[in-house]
Amino acid sequence: MSSTDQKEDPRLISFNTLRKSIGWLGLLLPAAMLTGNLVFSHCHAIQDSNSHYYYTITGDLFVGILCAVALFLLSYKGYPGEPVDNLLTSLAGICALGIAFLPTNDNSADSCAIFHLPLDKARNIAHYSFAAVFFLLLAAISYFLFTKSKGEKTNRKLLRNKIYRSCGLLIFFFIALIAVYNIFPESFRWLDPYKPVFWLEWLALIAFGSSWLIKGELMLKDKSDKQQKPMIEPR
Repeated sequence: MSSTDQKEDPRLISFNTLRKSIGWLGLLLPAAMLTGNLVFSHCHAIQDSNSHYYYTITGDLFVGILCAVALFLLSYKGYPGEPVDNLLTSLAGICALGIAFLPTNDNSADSCAIFHLPLDKARNIAHYSFAAVFFLLLAAISYFLFTKSKGEKTNRKLLRNKIYRSCGLLIFFFIALIAVYNIFPESFRWLDPYKPVFWLEWLALIAFGSSWLIKGELMLKDKSDKQQKPMIEPR
């Protein structure tokens, strides 16, 4: 199949479309949870974390978005001939599935829950383990993989690399703050009404989504790029 045929083949999904899809889904997940609960169940309360929306009226949406992110991550191959790219994105996809299908315990004080599950310590530990590894992998992908380049680096590529590294560091920073909050709960009890885990997760997802959107050339693409390339070697 010629390159022209590839570009015109509607069955092909470009790498940039895949990247932007992942970015938008991550970026908009918390907003979708908040809006859905407000509109469909008139619940104004913010849950303890994004994971606690599993028990609300938007629970199916929460699982669906995570499954979509997982599917896209599992489909993303990265640089040809460099298996570490595919390994990290595939592991992140598996972790997203673990987050979706092994829900956290429902313990929100002002819950919008419409159903409950029995408390399960093992499931709860597995959920947060998948979540922690998921975010750490996203940080590594942004910091180490997105900054790769074959060929001469343009000024915009250098700028993008600074943003990728910043996003990776921010993801790690926000997840570290969540860990500190959970390890020393008594020291930060005064923050409980403000739902810090939810907001820190959203900030981490903003960094994650922004990184993938820029990688998908939504902005800051090289001026010489006239069109989006089909699913071949990414830049």
